[in-house]
Amino acid sequence: MKKAYTFIFLFTLSASAGAQSKSKYQVVNFFNSISGKQTLSGIHNNEPNAEPVRRTNRVDSITGHFPALWSGDFLFQRENIDNRQIMINEAVREWKKGAVINIMWHACNPASEEPCGWDNGHGVLSKLSDEQWKQLTTDGSELNKIWKARIDEVCYYLRQLKDKNVEVLWRPMHEMNINAFWWAGRPGPDGTIKLYQMLHDYMVNKKKLTNLIWVWDIQDLSTLADDAKRYKPAPQYWDVAALDVYDHSGFTDEKYKIMQQACDGKPMAIGECEVFPSAEKLYAQPKWTFFMAWSDQEFKCNTIEQIKAIHTAPNVLTLDKMPGWKQ
Repeated sequence: MKKAYTFIFLFTLSASAGAQSKSKYQVVNFFNSISGKQTLSGIHNNEPNAEPVRRTNRVDSITGHFPALWSGDFLFQRENIDNRQIMINEAVREWKKGAVINIMWHACNPASEEPCGWDNGHGVLSKLSDEQWKQLTTDGSELNKIWKARIDEVCYYLRQLKDKNVEVLWRPMHEMNINAFWWAGRPGPDGTIKLYQMLHDYMVNKKKLTNLIWVWDIQDLSTLADDAKRYKPAPQYWDVAALDVYDHSGFTDEKYKIMQQACDGKPMAIGECEVFPSAEKLYAQPKWTFFMAWSDQEFKCNTIEQIKAIHTAPNVLTLDKMPGWKQ
């Protein structure tokens, strides 16, 4: 009986250690170190790419603190595609300051021209037919070649970050469970998950972008409990689980528990939000490692007092409280 108890004890220690095993990424190790205790503040800087710190600087002008997470986007319009280098240069500067770097890609539909608009005719919100989807997810097809050529364009910039030892929270194909984007809302093994995993394999194995920390991201739809299972890639394809919180129920305990179960012991985060979680809510839900306010919505959906309060809360980290990265 004593041996049995010893085995159970050692197994428990082993399982616990495995969940917190040391990562090759400084950022992931940092997330693991603060999980359950503190949460990073963040903000997304969307268009224009010519001004990649406009929203970050506004937070500082209000609170006297820069957010700990800086986010940019490769985007889809001509002017923003042309200014991707400016965005990438800023990512390097922010990393050197000690910020966490998050990059997204609102990509044009590969069945349409690039650049594109936001519209549902030929833009980011447009759709692919079932036959087009099958072509896209078939290596070597014409549509697949077009998609890879566009991936190559963003890989050119991500490689610059790799060469400078910049780790990137890479958040492609975000909100995988909604029907709005051309890449999203297709459940099943041949749907959205398949394209996401193909993208991962191409960028990591073919393009050798080993500086990317893959973020699996879904939105807080009423179907969240099922979506967290239906749209979950295989574990080797993601490093951080993120939930975008937009419905009016806010940061409910139910959503928190669903993501705790879905994250499999990996870091979990609030990928996007308009209204902040309060410091009190983050004390009650301490496993959120960061929240990222969505661009100008931060200033439209939160009062000045709320913005100041969250960025000065003792359980919320701003840039001045970050430890810095090994360069």
